[in-house]
Amino acid sequence: MVDNRRMDRPFEVTRLLQSVRRGDDGARSELYRIVYDRLVGIADGQLARTNVETLNANDLVHEAYLKLLPALEIELSDRSHFFGIAANAMRQVLVDYARKKSSAKRGGGQVRVTLNGIPSGAELKPDDIISISDALDDLDQLNPRLRQVVEMRFFAGLEHKEIADALGITTRTVERDWAKAKLLLHRALYP
Repeated sequence: MVDNRRMDRPFEVTRLLQSVRRGDDGARSELYRIVYDRLVGIADGQLARTNVETLNANDLVHEAYLKLLPALEIELSDRSHFFGIAANAMRQVLVDYARKKSSAKRGGGQVRVTLNGIPSGAELKPDDIISISDALDDLDQLNPRLRQVVEMRFFAGLEHKEIADALGITTRTVERDWAKAKLLLHRALYP
């Protein structure tokens, strides 16, 4: 069982992110130790929705963290922002994996998926992952904040308040953005 007390230290994560930006290598190691369990939880959630048999949560976390390392030094402002970016990095790893594994051409034989509570037993195939990624890329072109809200909510599992804090907007704005993003993604996934 995961020790949630170790994961839920938002001020400690923010302090460590600031120390990493100042070049403190010890802070980088401590940050990884503190966030690792939460990252594995996010990875478990993403893998539970995919049909990726050769990738486990630990591998996904390690690959995503390698993608995340450059952002640690310059971009990340707080815990919510960190986990949102981490979820995006995991999504990128899964999409890269799906693109490598997908044998069907784009558009052929894709299964429709929704963001409205994918059943716990549902598995996304590589083409599904690619479709969702493409839809998020299109959403980003329309409104980058909507993509951020989806990544933080759907992929990282952050609550509306955490997303609002990370993006510097109100909780009500997050709720509206989440509803709008789901509608736009539904239209993109179900033309």
